[in-house]
Amino acid sequence: MALSNAMRLTFPVAVVLQLPLHAAAPAAGPRVLPRGDPPQDRRLEPPKDLDGYFPFPPPDTREAWARRAEAVRRRILVSQGLWPLPTRTPLNPVIHGRRDLGEYTVEKVYFESLPGFFVTGNLYRPKHVTGKAPGVLFAHGHWKDARLSLLGDEELKREIASGQEQFEVGGRSRFQSMCVQLARMGCVVWQWDMPGDSDAQQLPRELVHGFAKQRPEMNTAENWGLFSPAAEAHLQSAMGLQTWNSIRSLDFLLGLPDVDPARVAVTGASGGGTQSFILAAVDDRVQLSFPAVMVSTAMQGGCTCENASLLRVGTGNVEFAALFAPRPQGLTTADDWTREMATKGFPELQRLYALLGAPGNVMLHRGEQFPHNYNLVARAAFFGWLNRHFKLGPPEPVTERDYQLLNPEELTVWDAQHPAPRAADPDFERRLLRGWHEDTRRQLAALPADERAKVLRSGWEIVLDGGPDALGELNLEPRTQHAHEAWRETGCVLRHAARGGELPLVILEPLQPSRQAVVWLTADGKAGLYEASGAPRPEVRRLLDAGATVLGVDLLFQGEFLADGRPLQQTPKVRNPREAAAYTFGYNPAVFAQRVQDTLAVLTHLHRRGGRLPLALVALDGVAPVAAAARVLAADPVDLTVLAPGDFRFGRVLDLRSPDFLPGGARYGDLPALLELGRGELRLVPDAAEGLAALVP
Repeated sequence: MALSNAMRLTFPVAVVLQLPLHAAAPAAGPRVLPRGDPPQDRRLEPPKDLDGYFPFPPPDTREAWARRAEAVRRRILVSQGLWPLPTRTPLNPVIHGRRDLGEYTVEKVYFESLPGFFVTGNLYRPKHVTGKAPGVLFAHGHWKDARLSLLGDEELKREIASGQEQFEVGGRSRFQSMCVQLARMGCVVWQWDMPGDSDAQQLPRELVHGFAKQRPEMNTAENWGLFSPAAEAHLQSAMGLQTWNSIRSLDFLLGLPDVDPARVAVTGASGGGTQSFILAAVDDRVQLSFPAVMVSTAMQGGCTCENASLLRVGTGNVEFAALFAPRPQGLTTADDWTREMATKGFPELQRLYALLGAPGNVMLHRGEQFPHNYNLVARAAFFGWLNRHFKLGPPEPVTERDYQLLNPEELTVWDAQHPAPRAADPDFERRLLRGWHEDTRRQLAALPADERAKVLRSGWEIVLDGGPDALGELNLEPRTQHAHEAWRETGCVLRHAARGGELPLVILEPLQPSRQAVVWLTADGKAGLYEASGAPRPEVRRLLDAGATVLGVDLLFQGEFLADGRPLQQTPKVRNPREAAAYTFGYNPAVFAQRVQDTLAVLTHLHRRGGRLPLALVALDGVAPVAAAARVLAADPVDLTVLAPGDFRFGRVLDLRSPDFLPGGARYGDLPALLELGRGELRLVPDAAEGLAALVP
């Protein structure tokens, strides 16, 4: 079945749609699939969650990897609310409380990653180094009060007995042990706190790492809080703040006069491993990466600080680690979700490193005999890896030895002369997010028009889950056909195989050669083209009489996707009971984005056909924003788009389960930016009933 070919003629849409929409009873359009048979659409399966399977298929060529790496790196930055990066405001670092411990010193530090938002930690420096020293960033992970904590006697005995630790002092605090040994090896070490841990209490631990239930007082369209729909629409997350703290930590470390910018490493275990490979993926100032007990094809990170909407849609942690290639990278395993890394994930990383000409630059230290931690054996593997690649000089194997253990009071950065900021202040949380949002808005407004459009478009591509190239092969299969006196009706299935989509659509085609094609989207799917009697609505019939071919389609969760015929009220979610959007939308596109992809599939199919007719896109009800977004992603311009979007804004959708909810929808200019970015003629009408008369040329 193919649409009729004809000469390119002027659009009849403007003439035919002069009449107000015909008031009609609920529509009853034709079925394409047998009654009771839903589309064979992969997206109807339960949504993917953090415990899914996340393989990394390495590319065949360097060129293919360069393209893929750019897209994945941009996805990370967009998901973190860091595309573009926030303004690098002054860090205003305060370094105090220096302790001289013979071979090294320990200092207390705090600085501002954003105005008024403090990063806290300790700085270890070697005393007997000639020239600039390597720098090491040490992210601690989800051990409560990690930097300040000391292991109890009974647990320490168990760890020594099991071989995880060897020395009583070293095992008492693996966090101090790591820093001390690195300083003894000649490295400057910065160990900083996660938000909500140790001295960093402006955002409380139960919020950043334990968020479970939406807070009505923070769920507003203005002055919102973390994890709210508005925060998600602006891509503001605890993980994004944490990643920005990592980037600013690197800024701080490289700002020290004694640090060698050519030898900078990052390491951490568990959640610290997540911080490590995320920083290494997006900041090319890192020269060596060693994420411990985290990278795998299995569980991707269970904490709210390791999950962000959009982050792992179509990708995962092994591919994030791959972004660091071909620079030196080591990984470790434990008796946890990383236990299969030697056969699932690491061989693929080895293939990528070999493709890039550096097969010796990736290493896996296996430790499945030990539990999930950064034990002495794993630390020794990092010491050796760092020693070899940074040419530090100590004979191998590099081993720890006893040192002077510091207690929490000796490490904490706050005292009478350096008072802590107010902890767990909800007004500070609101101000922090408002300042972040205003900074983004100022940055975008200050860009030249062409550069601004480029940044906006590249952001929207991630928010909407890609452009037409991501659709892959499209196949249109006719299923039913009915002839009428002057037109015919063909029911089809359109498949976009790469996404597993199968869309029922109907083509209403005049018997004489078509003058144009009109894709008409409605909130009721293809049924919106029909009256209750089953006849085309009067305005659709007028289009047919004027020589236009009209296409209607059931987008995801419309029409034949619905077993009970009721419009979708709440979008699917993963089983995780915690009410953080990222657990669902960090792994699955929002329904809105999937409907955009469905629309794009229809437009792309029409554009790919030979002898293309002039193309119009019409959406005069609640799906107008979907049409506006698809118009932006279309590889070829839609010749004419007619929309009635009303005053819709993504930033005003305050229900995470709404079909209109879109993570990132408000960050890049909201709906007005989509309308601005699309190509081809655009006509906005105030509403379906009154606005059609404005289409008269």
